[in-house]
Amino acid sequence: MTNHCKSISETYVIQKGFKIYNFRKCLDYLENQGKINYGNSFQINETDHPTIYKLLIYMIQDDRAALNLKIDLSKGILISGAIGCGKTSLMNLVRPFAYQNFDYKIKTCREVSFEFAKNGFEAINCYTLKQSNQSKLTGYCFDDLGAEQQIKHFGNDCNVMAEVLISRYEQFVENKSVTHITTNLSASEIENNYGNRLRSRMRAMFNLITFDKNTTDKR
Repeated sequence: MTNHCKSISETYVIQKGFKIYNFRKCLDYLENQGKINYGNSFQINETDHPTIYKLLIYMIQDDRAALNLKIDLSKGILISGAIGCGKTSLMNLVRPFAYQNFDYKIKTCREVSFEFAKNGFEAINCYTLKQSNQSKLTGYCFDDLGAEQQIKHFGNDCNVMAEVLISRYEQFVENKSVTHITTNLSASEIENNYGNRLRSRMRAMFNLITFDKNTTDKR
């Protein structure tokens, strides 16, 4: 079977009605999909295995393993690591493992800020307000928090991502709407850029998953 024919169904077996995932096969699947999406040079380094394992446990909602890893399955993920370590590509690649109710779209923070600059506060509503047929907000992974700049719309200053995340925090409290973030900022840098008010809410919203400090730049 060629790499292009491999599917996610090969990563698990059914036992007593439950999917039992094989981590090695999951890694093979992710690496194959990485080569398809990012080129033949894509590879998964062994130093990244613990990070990937945590992401997969979250995505498949494995209660027992999550408890052992101190992962709260009701929260989102804040994945942190150095520039080029593979945060964005992994959040793309693990999406097929997510339960349908936990699926998410990926949007860069720069794109959200540019939308605000063009359309004003209305641009924020699609990320912070429920549709009439929704019980919770659409899931989003906001990519590269900190790469966006403070944008003006007709002279109105707005820390766009702070507004988005604080509003989504309110929805998280109300109905468990889930948000994910990737960033290379430290905790102190997040507080400096977005304020202590948001940082305290982020502790409640997210499981922190970090790349090993020795992980290589994969660009």
